[in-house]
Amino acid sequence: MKAGRELFLNLGFNGCGVQEIATASGIPKGSFYSYFDSKEAFAMAVLEEYWSDVEERFGGILVDTKLPPAKRIARYFHELSEEKAANNYAHGCLIGNLSLEISNASSQVRSKLSDIFERWEASLVRCLREAQGKSEITRHADLSNLAAAIIESWEGAAMRAKVEQKRWPYRRFEEVLLPALLQG
Repeated sequence: MKAGRELFLNLGFNGCGVQEIATASGIPKGSFYSYFDSKEAFAMAVLEEYWSDVEERFGGILVDTKLPPAKRIARYFHELSEEKAANNYAHGCLIGNLSLEISNASSQVRSKLSDIFERWEASLVRCLREAQGKSEITRHADLSNLAAAIIESWEGAAMRAKVEQKRWPYRRFEEVLLPALLQG
């Protein structure tokens, strides 16, 4: 999976074929189909592994009660953004990358992406609900829409940072947009 994730991040879904995936994974091309019915099925597995990894490494931030909920959200997105520096911001986010590249071509991948976005939003809604309960954000905020807007805005910053290969789109998200969204 890791080799496939790296290929998708570096070359995109359409930029690599089953042969490149098999070679990077150290398996014969024919063995690929022993594990996956199609390249799309592989992409869905890579996405699930990618999201599980994100949740494992960063999800705890959103439930860390040592910080107020709004600060948890800010820290969570800061840490996600900081991770992108390792590759000079050139990779972007696999979720956003594949959303743009293949969601129109594969209903299965689109469904997997939708599921991941829903899970991501749900984790933010839980933290936003806490923030609302502590009067950190307005009690009138539609938390589902707010969570979606935050994610969509961060994904936009990820896309721009990938193009520019610089941190400033993330910084603008963290310093300008996120505080405005959380003020409700």
